[in-house]
Parts: sequence; C-alpha cells; structure tokens
Amino acid sequence: MRVAAIDCGTNSIRLLIADISDGNFREVHREMEIVRLGQGVDKTKAFDPAAIERTLTATRRFAEVIAAKGVTKIRFCATSATRDATNRALFIEGVRGILGIEPEVIPGEEEAALSFMGATKELHQSDAPFLVVDIGGGSTEFVFGAESVQFAKSVNIGCVRMSERHLSEQPPSRDAIDAAIFDIDAAIAEAAKLVPITEAKTLVAVAGTATTVAAASLKLSEYDRHAIHLSRVSAGSVHHVAEKFAKSTRDEIAALGYMHPGRVDVITSGSLVLSRVMMATGATEFVASESDILDGIAWGLAVN
Repeated sequence: MRVAAIDCGTNSIRLLIADISDGNFREVHREMEIVRLGQGVDKTKAFDPAAIERTLTATRRFAEVIAAKGVTKIRFCATSATRDATNRALFIEGVRGILGIEPEVIPGEEEAALSFMGATKELHQSDAPFLVVDIGGGSTEFVFGAESVQFAKSVNIGCVRMSERHLSEQPPSRDAIDAAIFDIDAAIAEAAKLVPITEAKTLVAVAGTATTVAAASLKLSEYDRHAIHLSRVSAGSVHHVAEKFAKSTRDEIAALGYMHPGRVDVITSGSLVLSRVMMATGATEFVASESDILDGIAWGLAVN
C-alpha cells in the first residue's frame, strides 16, 4: 500500500510517502517546508491570513507530488497551532479543497501516541521503557511506554511559542532566558504529574529541535539525517549547544551549515527546552530519531 502522511505543525509542514506492506516500510519521498503557520497564534489565538496562504501553497505542491506518486491513501494531521486558532475553519476548508480529504486536528494525546509509534519502531525492547519527547513549534509531547503508550501529556512549550513569548531577540537577555526557563520548568512539572519522566531507560527526542541539536553535537558541516538518526547525544553536549545558541547572534546561527533557514530564530528556544528536559529527567543522553509523528501517521494508515 502506498500512503501519504502530512504533518502540519506550528513551524513546518511535512510530507512522507511510503510503501508499507506486511510490516515492511519503504520510504518513497520525504520533504519539509517551514511555513510558520502558528505565527502570532500564542498572542492572538488566530491564524494570520499570510500564514494560512503560505501553508496552503505548500499543500498544493504536496498534492501534486502525491498525485504523481500514485498514492492510494492520505492522512493530513494538524497539531498545536491549529488546535489553538479560533479561525481554524478557514485553514481546514482550504486543505479540504486542495486534497479532497478531511484534515484532522488531532488532540495532543494522539499527537503523542503517533510520535511514540514513529520514534520507537526501530528500537529494541531491551532499551524500553522509552520516554519520547517531541519538541514542536507550539507544544512539546512527553510519551512513556514500552511496546505501546502508557502515559502521555502535551504541554504548550514549543520553540515558536517560547520564541514569540520570551526569546524574540538574538542573543536574548538573561532576564528573557530566566523567564523562559520559568515557563518551561512549570510545563515540564505539569507533564511529570502524569508521565513518569525520570523512570525511562531510554530518552528519545524527535523533531527539528532535537535533530538540529544532534547535528551541532556531531559537528556536522551540513545536515545529514542518516548521520543524525539514532545518534546518542550526551546531556552535557545538549547543555553546551543550548548555551552556545543563546550567546550567538542571528547571523552566526544562520551561517551554520546544518541549520535550516526556517529554524534560525527558534533554535535558541527549542534547545533551551531540550536542555531543561534533560535536567528534569536526569537522563545522561538522548537518542536522536529522524522517525517521528510523520512516520507514525504513515504506519497508522497501513493498519487502519
């Protein structure tokens, strides 16, 4: 079965086309575009019309790829920003008109479960239980389990949200960092009331913040998803990278060969979230996974 999964987050929209049969997964096409759909949503609780149009333009291009590749089943999942936007109907109608399917605005707990499915599919049960942390643009998901999800919680400390709320200047002031840390730590504590974040054998971190921090830790000259996937990054390295980003100018961050242009102004806040997660969990390292919610959506299409 050839399926197409689309993950539309606060910062990016991503497409994965894969052939899945009898438990086998073959990637056909994967791409990402930074569209910043959630621009300003934390403050206004509504989508900016320009952000909607950027995202629909990317969706139209994805639709052309999907048609050319002969996909038989499509699922479009929208997450944090769309959950929060009061005018989400405008965006949903636009997607429906382009793809001819009903886009789904999934709750944080389903987002967490899909991330867990994607992130742990290639890992051995001997490394369980897992804590999967998905730092997105609007929210961060904490998911704990072994073969399946046992506990999950989504909290609103994504990299775009924290950047807009506290870290809009680069480099940020000490007061701004402290204010962000206060918010982040409070949200992690909220998640920890439900999710046993200190009891996992393996911490797995997914999505662009984590993989970019891994690229920095590996000192890559350019982004290499194959080198990043399943690499292990020490807690000390995470803290060092987060501190480095916090002290850098925007131009210095933009000049890094592995840095996606659309991540330049949110990596400081994202890496700070990851650093605080490492502290709160007590994990000595994290496994960076390039397989995440997008892969989980695709796997789910094959079984449903």
